[in-house]
Amino acid sequence: MVDPSLNSSPVAAEPAVADPPRRTRRRPARADVLAIAAYALLGVLVCLNYWGDVQHRVSSHLPTDHSWFEWLFAHGAYSVRHLENPLFTARQNAPDGVNMMANTSLLGVTLPLAPLTLLLGPQVMYALYLGAALSATAATSYWMLSRHLVRSRAAAFVGGAFLGFAPGIVHHANGQPNFVSNFLLPLIVARVLRLGEPGRRLRNGVALGLLVAYQIFINEEMLLLTALACLVVVLAYVVQRPRAALRRAGTFLAAGGIGAGVALVLTGYPIWYQFNGPQSYRGLQGGVFHNWGEDLMAFVTFARDTVAGDEAVEKTIGLTEQNTWFGWPLVLVALVALVLLVRRSLPARLVAVLVVVFTVASIGPKVRFDGVETAHNGPWAYVPDDLPLVEMMMPTRLALVVAAAVGVLLALAWNALATGGRPPVPAPRAAADDEPAQAPTGTRRRVLRGIGYAAIVAALLPLVPRPLPAQRMDPPPHFITAGTWRPYVPDGRTLVPVPIPSNVHGLPTLRWSALTGLEFPIPAGYFIGPNEKGEGVFGAPNRPTSTLIYATMDAGKVPAITEENRRQAVEDLRFWKASVVVLGANPSEGVLRELMTALLGEPQRVDDVWLWDVRDRV
Repeated sequence: MVDPSLNSSPVAAEPAVADPPRRTRRRPARADVLAIAAYALLGVLVCLNYWGDVQHRVSSHLPTDHSWFEWLFAHGAYSVRHLENPLFTARQNAPDGVNMMANTSLLGVTLPLAPLTLLLGPQVMYALYLGAALSATAATSYWMLSRHLVRSRAAAFVGGAFLGFAPGIVHHANGQPNFVSNFLLPLIVARVLRLGEPGRRLRNGVALGLLVAYQIFINEEMLLLTALACLVVVLAYVVQRPRAALRRAGTFLAAGGIGAGVALVLTGYPIWYQFNGPQSYRGLQGGVFHNWGEDLMAFVTFARDTVAGDEAVEKTIGLTEQNTWFGWPLVLVALVALVLLVRRSLPARLVAVLVVVFTVASIGPKVRFDGVETAHNGPWAYVPDDLPLVEMMMPTRLALVVAAAVGVLLALAWNALATGGRPPVPAPRAAADDEPAQAPTGTRRRVLRGIGYAAIVAALLPLVPRPLPAQRMDPPPHFITAGTWRPYVPDGRTLVPVPIPSNVHGLPTLRWSALTGLEFPIPAGYFIGPNEKGEGVFGAPNRPTSTLIYATMDAGKVPAITEENRRQAVEDLRFWKASVVVLGANPSEGVLRELMTALLGEPQRVDDVWLWDVRDRV
């Protein structure tokens, strides 16, 4: 019996994809448990360096992003605890605040996990969630592959492991858990493939709408990439199966419309708020991401955070992100698998289309090769910078679709080896344009199968992830963690940490807010907000005093301070609604104390910080 979910979908599977017979249901259940356990162990491995000292470790590669997501977990807990609107916060960038829907807020995770964050703290919650998100993505990928595409549980395991722990995904695990939170995407893809199922348009449409709505509150960019991939798959299917597509088009479109309606009802207001609410913006200033394309050599290079990775190579071609970095053995295996499968397997042909389309699309406006930008135009050279949605996209991230396609291809290849290229149970006759597999027999079959398994394993072993590199981060001052600040910061006023948090400086002081549960508001911070033209920029526009602080840190000495500098400092503190200015221990403590003393006068030594009480001056 052919799997009905694929046979009736607009992206039909090959007849070789069969529904598991009931007599084997107990054995796959044990296999499922083992697969999930293995993925969980991989998740622990990837986060191992954090658990060595979870309270004081952040990502070595993206420490600011790591701290931002710790802050997001604290924001989710604060919103639930105080019953505040989670779409906006005034606890960062005071007094203007931050539009959380217009940032990578991860609300679909931080809000339901708020009780755990309140119990364990944002540092523990970050590390715990990061490993769980990687493992959960692998697990749902395994479920999708084993239930809808392949018969071999081993094939589903290999594919799921790659989809959850691909080099590009592990790369983003360095401080960007929103890009590893892909556990809903396989379920969305599976539901899209079932939209053409007769008699179930309402159920399938509603299920898809609910999944899409939830994913919007986790990562809109990955949802967009998934939608583009599904669109390419559906179009490719229509070209290859026009009659079957026409038969199911009505049901597919009706179910899709129901799904879109459900998603719109649930997310209409938050999406409106994202683009029209306070501190919203239109596009990013200068289209900063538009030029970030994938280097062609990256496809055959081993990723930094794998057992075969080399950071020296990264410095040559890793100028943006590592979204492919498959290594040459996997590229060779994938090409051979496509050649062998594409003629007789519709899923393999759809995978081939995805690989070609999204490989080309990921190149960017200029072709880069081995770290050198060539004179040859890439596809993005012909895409307007200000095109809606596109203006926010980073071309290299389209390569994540290629990684997903390779994961599916690995499952298909392993499954073909496990089943001898033939359906494991009787299936209807294949379509006329699909050639039946001619499986070898006897010794030759066993030898070829062994070679195939060995080739896939050899291609994947160098890509086994290593524990993510972590660095120590000093804890906040005792003045902050012990609550000594409370008498100095009345309601409606802010605590101004020095250096003032930004996307470049003040990483430790941003964590002061996160690790105290956002109990006091701070100026500026690490986020995307509007400039005077309404364009998105990273962080708050610098004020004279914050610019002076950053320049002093960079130069390592205090410039000549004028009365105008002092006047601007008081004006900035008044704008920030400052109550106290606090300087804790940091490498620039000496020069910053000298600067702030020249601006505000002599400080007090309170607990373990230098403090300027400015309540009577602003």
